[in-house]
Amino acid sequence: MKRWLLIILAALSLAGCGYNDFQRLDEQTKSAWSEVLNQYQRRADLVPNLVATVKGEANFEQETLTKVIEARAKATSVQVTPETLNNPQAFQKFQQAQGELSSALSRLMAVSERYPDLKANQSFRELRVQLEGTENRITVARNRYIQAVQQYNVLSRSFPTNLTAMVFHYEPKPTFTVQNEAQISTPPSVDFGPKK
Repeated sequence: MKRWLLIILAALSLAGCGYNDFQRLDEQTKSAWSEVLNQYQRRADLVPNLVATVKGEANFEQETLTKVIEARAKATSVQVTPETLNNPQAFQKFQQAQGELSSALSRLMAVSERYPDLKANQSFRELRVQLEGTENRITVARNRYIQAVQQYNVLSRSFPTNLTAMVFHYEPKPTFTVQNEAQISTPPSVDFGPKK
């Protein structure tokens, strides 16, 4: 009888330690992260078609296209593994590369406003709509990931589940941050003057 009582007490103490919650939230963050990666990949896949369409505009700024191509190459070269979620430095490197691609694409879209033939091009318009939709999907996926990480991190820092986190090495996970907030809050300058 005493033995059964100890087993029941051990089971109840394990249930209250948050171990199962860590497992559930860890899987939730991995799932949310996979969706972020899917949307970033979707965007990267759009870039070659977008660049090819823009190259058709004879006078388009080559420097802008080069920056988009380089940013895409950098963003797709960052090796992403399941461990990226537990490595703040690797996560930041990935985030920085994606941010550079976002900036380069924003600049490309702003510069394209100066080219009426390009704006009238049906392929370009369709690609632009797809890119805008993908950017929206990226935002949604990132927000879901941020929420999943927040739940996981709160669990890993709250008492008594923080004790379980220490025992099983459940470190807080990195989340997306806004890089260069001052730069982001300054709108890009766009000159709609005549083409050279």
